[in-house]
Amino acid sequence: MAPTALKGPKATISCAQKSPACKPMTMSSAAMRRALPLVRQLAGRSALVAGMPAGLRGVLASSSVATSATGASTSTTTLAAPTTAPTSAASTVPGPARKMSGSEIREAFLSFFESRGHTRLPSSSLVPEDPTLLLTIAGMLQFKPVFLGQAPRSVPRATTTQKCVRTNDIGNVGVTARHHTFFEMLGNFSFGDYFKEQAIRWAWELSTGVFGLPPERVWVSVYEEDGEAEAIWRDVVGVAPQRIKRMGAADNFWSSGPTGPCGPCSELYYDFHPERGTEGASLDDDSRFIEFYNLVFMQLNRKSDGSLEPLAARNIDTGMGLERMAQILQGVPNNYETDLLLPLLQRAAQLAGVGDYASAPEGVKTALKVIGDHTRAVTYLLSDGVTPSNTGRGYVLRRLLRRVVMKGRLLGIRGVFTPRVAEVAVALSGPCDPRVAENATRIYEEMAREEALFAATLERGQKVLQEMLAAATAGGKAGGGMISGADAFLLYDTFGFPLELTAELAEGRGVGVDVGGFEAEMEAQRQRSKESRETVDLTAQAGLAQLAAQVPPTSFTGYHSTHGSGLRVVGLMRE
Repeated sequence: MAPTALKGPKATISCAQKSPACKPMTMSSAAMRRALPLVRQLAGRSALVAGMPAGLRGVLASSSVATSATGASTSTTTLAAPTTAPTSAASTVPGPARKMSGSEIREAFLSFFESRGHTRLPSSSLVPEDPTLLLTIAGMLQFKPVFLGQAPRSVPRATTTQKCVRTNDIGNVGVTARHHTFFEMLGNFSFGDYFKEQAIRWAWELSTGVFGLPPERVWVSVYEEDGEAEAIWRDVVGVAPQRIKRMGAADNFWSSGPTGPCGPCSELYYDFHPERGTEGASLDDDSRFIEFYNLVFMQLNRKSDGSLEPLAARNIDTGMGLERMAQILQGVPNNYETDLLLPLLQRAAQLAGVGDYASAPEGVKTALKVIGDHTRAVTYLLSDGVTPSNTGRGYVLRRLLRRVVMKGRLLGIRGVFTPRVAEVAVALSGPCDPRVAENATRIYEEMAREEALFAATLERGQKVLQEMLAAATAGGKAGGGMISGADAFLLYDTFGFPLELTAELAEGRGVGVDVGGFEAEMEAQRQRSKESRETVDLTAQAGLAQLAAQVPPTSFTGYHSTHGSGLRVVGLMRE
């Protein structure tokens, strides 16, 4: 049942299935508004049972209000609950109506919007066409030219599950309940078609109806200058004013990068502790709230000089974090213990010989989370053609994989192990990106090569680092010792330790790292490299050009094999 604005002083509610137990009743608009969240929740569940794949109907129907004579009695009991029941006690606010697997959540979202005129489109690559971005960080990137009016729309509405990678807060991975490097973003998009009110209505119907979130547990934030969105949530949807928060641009004005489409947004939060009441509640309280759905009302374009201009057409760009919704619906304390990630953690725990993940000490759990999260990210990056290097996307991949190897070694894993964890990531990847399984052999081979390359210098590097840490903490300097920039650069340049890895290991011993000194060493190396390039023997360069002219077009096969036949050496260069 689609949400409808209440315009008249009276409204009538009728059951869709006629029975003696169900008679029309008339109530005031105020009473209707109070009952509306429950009505929508029940209607949404019924719609899901009718519209979802057959394999999911039985599960959902078991948690929905039945339409038989028995169900009518259950429904009457539910609706007869006192409207003045206190909401400060946790027992009076139920949790989600049912549990859903990650695959069921993904399919339910996409099917919901497909049934409302959206075309289901595949995820785009993690390597974006947008030159301003290193990696795909949001679901809307593949539609950016359409939003900007630079390309015609192929469909008026679309829905996707987009693979994304973000590494700006890599230090929080495994530490907090919901930080990841790789994640899936479910989205629905409108290209000059519907706008703010319809997007809000569907978001509420999906959240409280399809996913069965109790309305009393859903809070909403709006941009502080967007009175229109606030009014829609309050007057059309029926969200209590005390559960609507106005927030500033840092939280509720969204953009995909330094330039491009942007606009005010409205976010939906799930309340894990409604017993704490509404007085003084802050949506920044991670122990209580989790943001799970973001609605961007894309109506502006940010130019290179920072100024804003209206877009030719108003658009909708939304994002629901699959892992976050899985945490909510599966009733687990963090995203890592959902069925989307836990199998990777279990595989890592087995390889480390620590038994079951659930029984591992907290420090070990953190390391297992890093291994699982980063391996999943590396798997998708390799599938999309990113290869390890010391620059750009390749450096992101190398940094992630080396953190996996380091965590594994600290847990006692010996030998090449990353492909074994990646096997689980590949097995889980199908509904998100079928191409990952097609590229599995190349993924495993590339991971094994990179891990072996790092392992060759890791042991020696660890010994050097331990000596540096011992020197930094000698003479009672614990907590105040420092690894010099020169030493940090030595670890990077000689042993392949990324600065972040050195800092992380040093922090565990209460030692700091001279980041400024490290950056100075890096700049000095770049200068030396530049000077060496300026003194290259030009005759040697000419010789290379002559040699290249003799070589016909070739195909690079190194991604798939390190051996070949029928090869011919056309020349050698000597320094």
